[in-house]
Amino acid sequence: MKKLILTILMTTFCFTAYAGPQQEKMKACNADASKQTLTGDARKAFMKDCLSTKNESTMHSQQDKMKMCNADAGKKELKGDERKAFMKNCLSSKHDDPSMTMQQSKMKTCNADPKAKTLKGDERKAFMKSCLSGS
Repeated sequence: MKKLILTILMTTFCFTAYAGPQQEKMKACNADASKQTLTGDARKAFMKDCLSTKNESTMHSQQDKMKMCNADAGKKELKGDERKAFMKNCLSSKHDDPSMTMQQSKMKTCNADPKAKTLKGDERKAFMKSCLSGS
């Protein structure tokens, strides 16, 4: 009887000590939600979406955001404190609507560019195409 109980306890311990891929994904999603300071229904929706995705693209959203912000700062030729302030604002999740996709967020950034506000017609289309493609 003691051997049976010991076997059950050891088996239970082994299963609880192993953190599988879903648990790792849960940790990553929780960390992302905390970085974005999401609460209530917004956090629930974010977690549901994050945990249900099959691909890993949402797991790297911060890296994607960093690439986009770096590209935008480069286009604007920002240096020093201006660049730091821009990057801080761009990377801050407080300024993003959590329901917006990355493409929508990029569109918002491109539309806010002072150059976009001065262009019209085909010039604006060409600028927006270039801005949205990240090149």
